[in-house]
Amino acid sequence: MVQKYGVYVDSIWPWSSGYDGANDKCGHGTSMASVAAAPRNDKGQPVGVAYNCNLVTYRATSNVVLDGYHELEGVKTAYINLANNVNVRVISMSMGNIISSGKIEDAIKYAYSKGKLMFCAAGTSTSFTTFAGVIFPAWMPEVVAVTGIKDASTYQACDVCHTGSKVEFTIMMQRVTSGNKIPVKSYYDGQGDYSGGSSVATATTSGIATLVWAKNPSWTRDQVLQKLRQSAQFYTNRHPEFGYGMPDALKAMQ
Repeated sequence: MVQKYGVYVDSIWPWSSGYDGANDKCGHGTSMASVAAAPRNDKGQPVGVAYNCNLVTYRATSNVVLDGYHELEGVKTAYINLANNVNVRVISMSMGNIISSGKIEDAIKYAYSKGKLMFCAAGTSTSFTTFAGVIFPAWMPEVVAVTGIKDASTYQACDVCHTGSKVEFTIMMQRVTSGNKIPVKSYYDGQGDYSGGSSVATATTSGIATLVWAKNPSWTRDQVLQKLRQSAQFYTNRHPEFGYGMPDALKAMQ
């Protein structure tokens, strides 16, 4: 089952009201939802990690940088609504900023108090700005920061991915030789696309967490997170930039 909601006001004026709908207008959110939850199909299109899960989506912003008044309000509202939805267990957001927001912090802390397992992108920018480290809200202790790496013999951040001590997990999402990324379903009907960065890594990890929780429905958030950590490469010796490394979905399900 898919449920779609819109909580974004498309206006530069703080006093404006009226949400502009649930449909994605930039394509990023649709691609991330595809990575985590796209169903099986006979169209030759990619399949999501947790392809049989229920999905609740929120259009809360106009783009991936959380900087406008109504974007901050939208994300706050989305987190609060998801926190109050007893059927939601995993929350994934591949957006952020290098500047924090008190209202989003409060909403995330509220969702955490409701037992939600939250994943946020560690940061995706350009090859010249990845030095900024893990961005907000991924740096918050209530959420799990995820970033992307290349398919190299050693851990290497993707060309546009941020790393840092706040990172917990990584996902391989860029080929070293070609630079190709992860195939996803795009926001154009019947078409595919390629996506990368810490965004797609976050959506992938969220999908793995969903699989683990679906197999163990009586578990708590902390038990699911611990299982992911135990399945990862650096569980016994956490890496200073890549955290526990790549979670092993098969191992986490066993």
